[in-house]
Amino acid sequence: MKKSLLQKARALYQPKLPKGLQGAIKVKEGDPTQSVGDQDEIKKLFPNTYGMPLIEFVPGDKSADSAVNVGVILSGGQAPGGHNVICGIFDAVKKMNPANKVYGFLMGPGGLVDHNYIELTSEFVDDYRNTGGFDMIGSGRTKLEEVGQFEKGIEILRELDIKAVVIIGGDDSNTNACVLAEYYAAKNYGVQVIGCPKTIDGDLKNDQIETSFGFDTATKVYAELIGNIERDANSARKYWHFIKLMGRSASHIALECALQTQPNICIVSEEVEAKDMTLNQIVEQIASAVAQRAEDGNNFGVVLIPEGLIEFIPAIGRLIDELNDLLAAHGSDYKDLDKDAQRAYILAHLSKENAETFATLPEDVARQLSLDRDPHGNVQVSLIETEKLLSDMVAAKLAEWKKEGKYVGHFAAQHHFFGYEGRCAAPSNFDADYCYALGVSAANLIANGKTGYMAIVKNLSAPTDEWKAGGVPITMMMNMERRNGEMKPVIRKALVELDGAPFKKFCQCREEWSRETCFVYPGPIQYWGPAEVCDRDTRTLSLENAAKNK
Repeated sequence: MKKSLLQKARALYQPKLPKGLQGAIKVKEGDPTQSVGDQDEIKKLFPNTYGMPLIEFVPGDKSADSAVNVGVILSGGQAPGGHNVICGIFDAVKKMNPANKVYGFLMGPGGLVDHNYIELTSEFVDDYRNTGGFDMIGSGRTKLEEVGQFEKGIEILRELDIKAVVIIGGDDSNTNACVLAEYYAAKNYGVQVIGCPKTIDGDLKNDQIETSFGFDTATKVYAELIGNIERDANSARKYWHFIKLMGRSASHIALECALQTQPNICIVSEEVEAKDMTLNQIVEQIASAVAQRAEDGNNFGVVLIPEGLIEFIPAIGRLIDELNDLLAAHGSDYKDLDKDAQRAYILAHLSKENAETFATLPEDVARQLSLDRDPHGNVQVSLIETEKLLSDMVAAKLAEWKKEGKYVGHFAAQHHFFGYEGRCAAPSNFDADYCYALGVSAANLIANGKTGYMAIVKNLSAPTDEWKAGGVPITMMMNMERRNGEMKPVIRKALVELDGAPFKKFCQCREEWSRETCFVYPGPIQYWGPAEVCDRDTRTLSLENAAKNK
């Protein structure tokens, strides 16, 4: 690997740890827990890992000296800081006993099933300290759900004398970790399974998980790009920039970036759903802001749009549900027809309300919703150019208003989608510290014989010394949801709370941001310098913790 000057300098950064992880450690157990919903069903499915207590690590008087080999897996999409989780695990396991070994299963959970692995050495791990990406061992999206996979996994775990596996992933990956932990516990296989909370989307959080790792870095990367575009818009003063941001299931990224950069408009999917807004109402909201700014001579601005918006528009959601049924029952009747015949067939077989919604959509979006699906049957929302759809519809609305004398400005749009740009960035100091602490926490959960836990670190708005590390039973975060036609135990996704402090703060400001030019230019992530610049947490985390501590 060729190393940049930044990578060489960052390799020397030593992540900071909370006091509870700095020396000898002891376990402080809380009360027994229960799942967030469907307690009877979850308890029945996880009899060996249900009801366990919360764990907090506090300073102790005896250092762990466990003899244990550990396997690590990176699962799902990349998020900044994943390498530091592995570094934290490696350092802690080697500190317990230098003879301990850490193995990385290659390309995600499939590496466990297919017996693809490498032993991680000090020299190898050192190359990846404080770096972005998951390229140390690669990642994948194989789901660990079947007994055959579990049994293939135990073969290689026994061969390598691995007593614990850490799965670093999002809500689905940690659900799989819980299923695997339960299976191995039920079989008395003597293998512990621990999870770590990862996702840039920010939707893996709850009372115990304040934020998932990678969210801090990714939103700071996107905010830098948005700030650059805002400055360009304010310099050229002739374009409206429509920016789509990652976040299929929740609008946490869009909201955080709005709080950091103060754009003219930020659409929050959860609000759209709660207010039963139509696509046309969203278009009118944006067009009204464009017209108002034009009255002041400002024919420019910035609009932020969450990736998953289209599915949160209730009318579109109802349309997708009926299209799914139509595709399943009659897809073979129309999928090979020409475009006009397909459209006519679909319109003829939809209910009146959904046919009206379908008829208003541009041809390419209508086709995406009616035919194209991912392997799981989901609409591929990242492929829908929502930013282009909205700007086209805004342009049409403004043209109408111009004819009626309601609009006197000039409208020209530019389009952007920020997604992959943030997933493998060099982690911020916050994520470098947080991820390293998560890794050390995972190692100490293993040393204390725990399984079915997720490593956690809390009190994250305080100085690092005051962070609180420990573990939460994964079953505590689970409920039953319908997936692919079946009820399954899953970790509940966290959506933007409309009565939460971050959204309330946004609501206080958005009218002013809409009319005035209040742009903020955050600039690039800083790794050296004043703590208030380098170690600052996200606005979301800061506002939520401030509200919690009132």
